[in-house]
Amino acid sequence: MASQPARARKSALRTPRRSVVGVTDESAQTLSAVSVRALTSPEDVRAALISELDLHLSTTTNKHGRPFQRKTINAYVNAGKALSAWIGASQHVNAVGVVVESFMDVDTATLNHYFRWWYQTKDVPKSQDGKGGYTGGVNTQQRNLRALFVYLSEEYEVPNPYDDPKLHKYAAPQLGKPKTLSEEFVTDVLTLTAWGPDRRDFETTRDHALLRVLTEGLRAEEILNLRVQDLDLPNATLVVVPLKGQRNSVDARPIPLQPSTVKALQRYIRVRATHPRAESGHRDSAWLWLGTRGRRPLQYKALYWIVKRRAEQAGYDPDEVTPHSFCHTWCHDLLDAGVSGENVMAIRGWSSPAMLRRYGADQASQRAINAVHQLGDRYS
Repeated sequence: MASQPARARKSALRTPRRSVVGVTDESAQTLSAVSVRALTSPEDVRAALISELDLHLSTTTNKHGRPFQRKTINAYVNAGKALSAWIGASQHVNAVGVVVESFMDVDTATLNHYFRWWYQTKDVPKSQDGKGGYTGGVNTQQRNLRALFVYLSEEYEVPNPYDDPKLHKYAAPQLGKPKTLSEEFVTDVLTLTAWGPDRRDFETTRDHALLRVLTEGLRAEEILNLRVQDLDLPNATLVVVPLKGQRNSVDARPIPLQPSTVKALQRYIRVRATHPRAESGHRDSAWLWLGTRGRRPLQYKALYWIVKRRAEQAGYDPDEVTPHSFCHTWCHDLLDAGVSGENVMAIRGWSSPAMLRRYGADQASQRAINAVHQLGDRYS
């Protein structure tokens, strides 16, 4: 009996399929794989390495054993992008004569050239370029760029220029003396937004509460990071969570509030309840500071312009005032009132007396004169 030809057997297993949206079955047969853009240019390769660094930092911890904050990761990534732009802008040759196209080609001599260029073109404190605030210039750029070369050294086994003693180190730009706001200014700007018959709308009530909290010595980011749950108004305090820690950090510290600040926050919470994003269940309902016209929670730019606008409305030069000006004023006010430096440091969360000296520098001489005058005659 002649054997029957073997029948083709069908697989009992599920075959993985890759569907292509908008492509017919006939044309899909010609698309065996999704095409991927090849990294052919040096710019693409550098961009890919920066993306690797971003992912690496997002999945690891810092030297304190805590996750990197997104703001820190962005600073490190942006430092890499700035170096990449400099490499691509003109031709550079490293110490062994290789044209620098990849981060792998960057050696100590190349970095020294780059940092000198940064110092000559960009190393200007913001307080001197008319934009307010302060930046660390090339010193900050050097610290932020280190993460990229540490990563390349660990993952690709290339020499780290930061380990070379010949790498030129730049000091941070010298700090100017911080300015303290006058008592008259603080009083006038608070009076401008104070609760009254014609000043009970959401924006005015919020701005007054914001300004009151600024007088408690908090940094802008600490204020913007507040949640409703951080307020303990019956005990006249609020809780500040460390910016570089987690919200369940044991390092959270209570901030004592003035009676007027408590009252301003009570009124704001009451008016805030009418905000559409304050409704229970809304993704933004936990944030304390909400935008006008139903907009999202406040960001730094909004706080910055609130302070500027209210200063101008009160008749003052807005260029002289920033949110951080209130921090220095708070430090002076407490020291001038006789609060010990130890207590000031505890409230602010400072571990170094250098911060106390820095924030209290503007009126230090005047406080010393007042203290000596209070002694009266020391000899009869």
